[in-house]
Amino acid sequence: MTRPTPGPEAPSRTDPVVASLSRLIGGPLGRQAIDPPRRRFWIPPRVILLSGILMFALAWLQKLPCADGNWQDFEQYTRLCYTDIRALWGAERLNEGAVPYFDHPVEYPVLTGILMGAAGLLAHAGLGDGGGTLYYHLNAIVLLVFGMGTIAAVYGLRRERRPWDAMLVVGAPALLFTGLVNWDLLAVGLTVFFLLAWARRRPVLAGVLLGLAVAAKFYPLLLAGPMLVLAFRNRRLGPALSCVGIAAGTWLAVNLPFILFAREGWLRFFQLNSERGIDWGTLWYVLRDFAGPESAIGTTLNNVDFLNYAYLVLFALSCVAIAVLTLKAPEPPRFAQLSFLVIAAFLITGKVWSQQYLLWLLPLAVLARPRWRTFLLWQAAELFYFVAFYGELLAASNSDDSPVPAWALIAPEWVFVAASITRLGTVIALCALVVRETLNPRLDVVRASYGGLDPDSGLLAPPINPKTPLGLTA
Repeated sequence: MTRPTPGPEAPSRTDPVVASLSRLIGGPLGRQAIDPPRRRFWIPPRVILLSGILMFALAWLQKLPCADGNWQDFEQYTRLCYTDIRALWGAERLNEGAVPYFDHPVEYPVLTGILMGAAGLLAHAGLGDGGGTLYYHLNAIVLLVFGMGTIAAVYGLRRERRPWDAMLVVGAPALLFTGLVNWDLLAVGLTVFFLLAWARRRPVLAGVLLGLAVAAKFYPLLLAGPMLVLAFRNRRLGPALSCVGIAAGTWLAVNLPFILFAREGWLRFFQLNSERGIDWGTLWYVLRDFAGPESAIGTTLNNVDFLNYAYLVLFALSCVAIAVLTLKAPEPPRFAQLSFLVIAAFLITGKVWSQQYLLWLLPLAVLARPRWRTFLLWQAAELFYFVAFYGELLAASNSDDSPVPAWALIAPEWVFVAASITRLGTVIALCALVVRETLNPRLDVVRASYGGLDPDSGLLAPPINPKTPLGLTA
């Protein structure tokens, strides 16, 4: 079996991009560094968490111009500070003290609706209809806490050998702009907490956290698939089935009061997802643009029933391919690799890919493939898309009654389509690299750091056999 690297790895020694950048301060150790160091204050967890606090403070400031909701001359787009949180204060009747699901149907899963409702009731009780700014800040505080929890959990998953991988999450440029666009950080945090609990071999806690994550956003449900397939390959189905069962029970416990007493409002999330057409920037949007909205292909794609069928079939085929990869790879793939692939496949094939959905992929990409060069290229593509998307929204908002400033209309449609293709392309490229490292485990830097083992497998870990190349499977 390959021996793990002794002690934590420094990316300035192992990653070409970070090693190149470290030359600005004198090389991997820096001109003023002492090896071994005498001062122990700037240890990895402190540096990472303080950097995370700084990043989220900047994210809060970036959205601050839109916090009051008094958006003039499309400043929510021109200043890149639009946030659904503030926009839905009135749209969901929270400014009237409405209780989500009971007084007004909500388009989000229950746990997100609970957060919206709790913050809304507090803001309305304190300031009435004028509590929108307070409502935004209450939500932002909770979301930033879950964002910091995400960083801490990624650090916890890699602290023994690769603690600095968590800096990829902290340093993701797109996190700055999208962290407070919607409530996704709630589900992202719970999902990474689930991964940490599972890696620590605590299946009951992991099941509860997975159920809560699905109650906040449905995408974490998809992680049950790779867990079960990997458990089947490793002959560890019992713990995986228990975890999924506990998750299902937790989800039902959270949702049951709303199913029984606010069924119509609760169903709105499911109805909206079945009724929605092609969303901005998706694969289907690009295909329709190339074919022409009025062409036969464009007309077919505009049919919601066909679109629902097409994307579900394409996603199902992607899942089958991931399952085959799991069963046929020379060594059992890492759980984080499979989790990244299935969520990426869902976004690539889906009919909705909102700007903040990149947060779903962010910690999984870091856990699956912590390589700075490709990670930063992907982030650059996401940043390009983010800016182009607001240019597209400005163009769509322009009218004789409410004209957009001429300087703001600098991005034609083809720029947005190019940004969409770039985003698609970089995510597909990341998937291809993860598949490559799954098929050739010796290229996987995480396995190399952990002696060929999967640090996230928890109770999915296969029996060890020293006769195999990496000493993984019996």
